[in-house]
Amino acid sequence: MMRRSACASKKTGQPNSTNPISCSPSDLFRTASSKASSKEMERIDNLFYSFANRSSGMIDPEGIESLCSDMEVDHTDVRILMLAWKMKAEKQGYFNLEEWRRGLKALRVDTVSKLRKALPELEKEVRRPSNFVDFYSYSFCYCLTEEKQKSIDIESICQLLDLVLGSQFRAQVDYFIEYLKIQSDYKVINLDQWMGFFRFCNEECPNCRTMLSS
Repeated sequence: MMRRSACASKKTGQPNSTNPISCSPSDLFRTASSKASSKEMERIDNLFYSFANRSSGMIDPEGIESLCSDMEVDHTDVRILMLAWKMKAEKQGYFNLEEWRRGLKALRVDTVSKLRKALPELEKEVRRPSNFVDFYSYSFCYCLTEEKQKSIDIESICQLLDLVLGSQFRAQVDYFIEYLKIQSDYKVINLDQWMGFFRFCNEECPNCRTMLSS
């Protein structure tokens, strides 16, 4: 029995042996695009497994450090946090395959070299006002290490503030960090307080105690 032609007549659903119907340019484009997308996903997956822990099936902190080393980027670089945001990674220090696929497809990269070159554009994307509030909130939630945890200790908050906002609001961040280190009323900071500081960032923040209580 003969196989059906991939480009069978739309009217009869059967191939025309005497006058074969050629695929339209749009059909050819869709086929080529599908194959290219499949190959791209295969490369993205292979890249994931080159850094993933075989036991957990995830890229763990050691794998992330290895990735950063290959990209020639410090693992404490804020752009690594931005990459986690792009992936919508849920667990600090870990990327699963679904998150990896989501982030790399969005960035249109499938190699370490392409990923490194995409970081400047990713940073520009995050710095847009429409995205930065989401990134700022994500940064806090990403650093919650336990499922029911709702606050972060002062030392970690100071490091996170410096990483996320230091380049944009140096004076305000330095002032607030100094205050946090010498005060004794607060041992931890919650998400509302974290977001409150962001709302005050364009001011001199003369009274951080009031800001924390608001």
